[in-house]
This record gives sequence, structure tokens and C-alpha cells, in this order.
Amino acid sequence: MSPPLIYGLLLSVLMVIAPHAGHLPPWVSALCIVLLVWRGYLAWSGNPLPKRGLLMILTLASLGGILIDFHTLFGREVGVTLLMLLATLKLMELRTARDAMALIFLCCFILITSFLYSQSLLTALYMLATLLVIVTGWVHLHAPGIAVKPRLRIATVLLLQAIPLTLILFILFPRVPGPLWGLPQDAFARSGLDDTMSPGSVGRLALSDAVAFRVSYRGKPPPRSRMYWRGPVLWDFDGHIWTPGRSTQGIAPQFGTTGPATEYSVTLEPHNKRWLFALDMPENLSVPARLTDDFQILSPEPVNERLRYEARSRLDYRANLQESQAQLQRALQLPQTLNPRARQLAASWQTGDDHAVVERALDYFNRQNFYYTLEPPPLGRNSTDDFLFGTRRGFCEHYASAFVFMMRAAHIPARVVTGYQGGEYNAYGNYYIVRQSDAHAWAEVWLTGQGWVRVDPTAVIAPERVERGLSAALNDNATLPFMSRNPPLWLRDLRLNWDALANQWNQRVLAYDSERQFAYLSRLGMESVSLQVIYMTTGLSLVIALFALYMLRHLLKRESDKTQAAWLKLCRKLGRAGLPRAAHEGANDYATRVAAARPDLASAIRDLAARYIALRYGAGSDPHAQQAFIRLAREFPVLRRGPE
Repeated sequence: MSPPLIYGLLLSVLMVIAPHAGHLPPWVSALCIVLLVWRGYLAWSGNPLPKRGLLMILTLASLGGILIDFHTLFGREVGVTLLMLLATLKLMELRTARDAMALIFLCCFILITSFLYSQSLLTALYMLATLLVIVTGWVHLHAPGIAVKPRLRIATVLLLQAIPLTLILFILFPRVPGPLWGLPQDAFARSGLDDTMSPGSVGRLALSDAVAFRVSYRGKPPPRSRMYWRGPVLWDFDGHIWTPGRSTQGIAPQFGTTGPATEYSVTLEPHNKRWLFALDMPENLSVPARLTDDFQILSPEPVNERLRYEARSRLDYRANLQESQAQLQRALQLPQTLNPRARQLAASWQTGDDHAVVERALDYFNRQNFYYTLEPPPLGRNSTDDFLFGTRRGFCEHYASAFVFMMRAAHIPARVVTGYQGGEYNAYGNYYIVRQSDAHAWAEVWLTGQGWVRVDPTAVIAPERVERGLSAALNDNATLPFMSRNPPLWLRDLRLNWDALANQWNQRVLAYDSERQFAYLSRLGMESVSLQVIYMTTGLSLVIALFALYMLRHLLKRESDKTQAAWLKLCRKLGRAGLPRAAHEGANDYATRVAAARPDLASAIRDLAARYIALRYGAGSDPHAQQAFIRLAREFPVLRRGPE
């Protein structure tokens, strides 16, 4: 096998396994790289391939490593790992064209597995480039004499010819509910909000610029300072960690409104949790969801695939004016012996006016030289005391936790709310991008006559965080991702352009589910379309396409290969007479051998071979000459014996 073909196959294998390097064990990637380099060296030096015994040892060792790492031979990661190792090990026994074809098919299969981990536009473009390399190698395998540029051109034409059929299948192929490329039991962890909060937990999310969700508003969007995206609500505190705790029986969610509704659509990225996000306070959602008694929106199932829903919220509200006593008592619970100084400070503020106590607490934060930072000092067992009277440096979770603790110590019901705040406007797509770095924590207090009221201590310490974003609120933003540190305008515009393109990919391609398919086919005139109709139409189309290809193949064979068919029939006739043609023999060589064995047939067979070569490989085709050749081949006197 020629070194150029081997190098092409090496590149194909490298490109299909590269996207998996980040989520598989490091030893797998290292072993694959070693095998690729080794095989490249053997092709360059001309040294022989390793013995089968060594390959068997490597295979068994790889299986042992997989069992040690995964404790099973089943599952998504295990399957991808096995395919990667099989492809690289197959390179070490690459001897025949059949081995090369098997490796090409294996590369195509591994290529599909990239969709198990990412379905982004960038992944799709990378896979398309990889497929071009694989098809180029396949063309080289069948036509080794063609130069690189013609091979690339042929591969490109083949891929372009596949686009119409791909579009037809994309539009008509039945859509199944749920994630097509992922299994629930194989869902892997993604960054995002958790249902607990401790010092540093929200700050860690600020280091990620991954997209949490995108929002498109109907009409004028609200000011950024009012974009509070409600997520998990936390009630119980053990001195260090806030948790949702065990729910008590509260009253049904109810709130009065004094302003207009804000309508918008959310495209939520998968986060493997049940909560959905909406502006405070959510009034209506277009997807099945449950609104809890503390105004969380919970999906029936974890969000394991991208989800788009319409929502309506009221930004001016009064929530649960008649809260149940059980909920109010729950919002007053504190650890008995912790943070005595914070308790004493809160008790000194009690005047009988809860609203005045809230203002005193916020004024305390404003006057005591507190700092907003992503790198606060560690806190001890009495974490609230250490923060309020010692370090005075923290992120939003520190301020929300300390504020709620003091409110409860002052006998004011309070709880912690986590979610996201703000968002980056993308003018190229007319929507807002809410990233993980926009994760935020704030407080809610229950006041007589007002119900649950949002209080954000961070807005007092660092108002820029709420009004302009995280980067504007931090004096030293070197710890933030590069694109969150006010990058150059051209780079920011490039990023927003790409995000707008990726959003279109998400909305028009990845979000093309069964409902959108039905709607699209209805617009084409199929008013009563159903899943059965789609299955029947798709199946019938595939059958017709296969039958058409079969008929076209035979038609082309009858029209353009009649000369070859007549020659092959003659060769079979000679084979039955004891003169079979070898697979490698050309027409001239075969005619020479037949003439030597049967001198009585020498003149006739040489004439037919010359006619066949002229018709088959000549500059043009003469129908009369073709008919004459077919007639002579049919009448060839094979069984006549020569003189004794």
C-alpha cells in the first residue's frame, strides 16, 4: 500500500478522534497518538508492520484499561473509546485495499459519534471538513494515479451531489421525541447553577462564558437592571451551605400585578436539571411546567436537550401577600449557636418596622467598606461573622447569604434566590445572551402588605454589576474569561456575529422537531399530515429511490457496457473450454496466451482483442463497430479444435 494513501488514512483517523480527546481518559488519547506516529514512521521508513502477536497484546491491554477506567464494556464513553482504539490499531495491520475500506467505514462511524457530545455549528463544519478528507482518501484508494487536487475536486463534487437527498431526508424523515443523539443514562454533567449555595459556588460560574440561554423579547425589552432570571430558591442554612430543604405546605402561588406584561421567548441550553428560567414573576409558559409555592418553574423531566419556550412575566408584582405560617416559620430558621455577632447586630436594628430594618442592613453594607471580588478570603466556622466583621470581601453569594441571615436574626422572613441577572444584547440577531458568568444570587424578604420583595445587596455594593455587567463591577477582572473583559470592538462584533449564526443553526436545524415538521409540511399543502403519513411517505420515497438507482445502473450497464459484457461472456466461454482468464490479465495478454494454447484460434482471438481495446479505450465509440464486435464474439468457435 502506497505511503500517500497511508498518510491520508492517518489524517482521517486523527481528525475523527481529535474531538473526543477532551472527554475520554488521557491514556486513550496518548495511546492513539503513539500508534499514529508509529504507523506514520513505518510508512515513511518502509519497515515491516508489527507482528500480530504484539497487536493482540495491545488490544487486550486496551480492553483491560477500559475495564479499569469504566468498570464496564457498555455505554457511550466506552463505545467511543473502543472505536477510537480499534481505528488506530487497524492502521497497524493495514496491508490490503480491503483493510483500507474497512478503516474508511470505521472513520465514518466514529465521525457520527461527535454528535453525541456536541451538535453546534462549529462541530458540524468540522465534521464536514473531516468527511471531505475521508472521501478524498476513498477516491485515492480506487484511483491511486490521480493527483491531490483532482481527488479533492472529485470528493467535493460527491459531497455536493449528496446535498439534495440530505435535504429531502432532513425535511421528510420522521422526528422522534427526545434527544436523537443522546441517551438519558449517558447524560454528562454540564456547568450551570446547582441547587445548593456556598461561598465561592456562584463565583466559580463567573469564570465560564458558556451560554446558559438566549432571550428574544416581543416589543421593548426591560432595563438590564430588572432582568432577574429566577432559578432555585434556597431555604435551609447550616452555617456554610444553603439548600432548598424539605418543602412545607405553602399556599398556591398568587400575586397581584400593577404593570404591563413582558413577553419573550427563551432558548435554554441543556443543564441536566429540572428548573426553567423566567423573569420575576412568571405568569405563563408555553411548555409543560409546574410553578412551586416559592415561584420556581420546574420541568417534568431534566432538561437534557435544548428547549425553547414562550413566557410572560410581570415585573411589577406583589407575591403571596397571605403567606402560610409554615412558610414564614421556615424562612426564620437559623443554626442555634453560630454567628453570635451577626445576631447581636441584627437585634440592635429591631424597631418594629421591618422595612426600616432592611434599609439599615443595606446601609451597613454601603458604609462599612465592603468590596465586591471574585477572590474573597476563606471563611471559618462562623462564616457570616467572619465576612461581616473580618474579611468584608466577597461575591454575590456572600452578600445574599449574610443579608438573609441578618434578616432572619431580626425576625424578618427571608430566603436566598439564585439565578441569572442581566444579559448581553446581540444586535445582529436582536436577542440577549445570558451566560454562566451572569449567574447571581439575591434575597427575598416577606413584608406585611407587600409579600415577598426582592432585595439585592450586590446592587448596593457594586451597582455596576446589575446595570452594566460583571466586568464593569470588578476592579481587577483578570480572572474573567478573555471575552468577558471588554475585548476590542472588532473581536466582540465577530463573536456576536458568530453567535447569531449559531443561534440560527439552533433555531432552524437543531430545533426542527416533530411539531415544526408538521407545521412545515402543512404549509406545503399537507393539511392533515400525521406521523403515519410521514413514515409512509418517507418509506415509499426510499423504495422508489432505490428502485430508480437499480434500474439506472442496469440501464447504464446495457447502454455503455455492452462491449465489456460481450468480452466477459467470451472469456467465460473460453474458461469452460479450459482456458480461463486470470483476474489480472488484460485483453492483449489473455489473447496471446489463448493463441499459444490454441493456434487454430490465434487469428480470431487477436482480432477480437484488438477490436475490444479500440472500442473500450478508444477516443470514440462506433455503434456499427460495436455491433460487429458483439456478433463476432457471440459466433466465436471456441469448441473447434485445431489440427492434430
